[in-house]
Amino acid sequence: MWYYRAYKITEDSAHYLLLQREKSKAAKHLFIANPSTDLFITDFSLHSIGVFLFQRNRHETYVHFVKDVIIKTGITVIGLDPEEVLAPAEISKRFHLDFDDAYQYAVAQKFGLQIMSLDADFNRTEKGRQIPELQ
Repeated sequence: MWYYRAYKITEDSAHYLLLQREKSKAAKHLFIANPSTDLFITDFSLHSIGVFLFQRNRHETYVHFVKDVIIKTGITVIGLDPEEVLAPAEISKRFHLDFDDAYQYAVAQKFGLQIMSLDADFNRTEKGRQIPELQ
């Protein structure tokens, strides 16, 4: 069981949930085991999920995800302000992360959140990551 103050969800966890991939049980557990008041998703992740699903002509899946996972459960969408969008460049250089991961890290740092992700690249950072438990 996870008992942390708050989590920031990365889009890889949501992709697994939406596409029923190999680790989808871990992604589903993330939403079930944690109160929605403790779960956050970045604007970047939400937009990436939209791009990913639209490219696969899965518009209805996107609509259901937003309605059922974001709106109904009350997951908060968070992001960086314009004056903060330079932070990912320094984070990327420091931890050798791509833009996506550096953005996620910057948002987690801004809001004091733990990162819950299936992406091992966060292991190179000071914050590390939390991995959803398989049920």
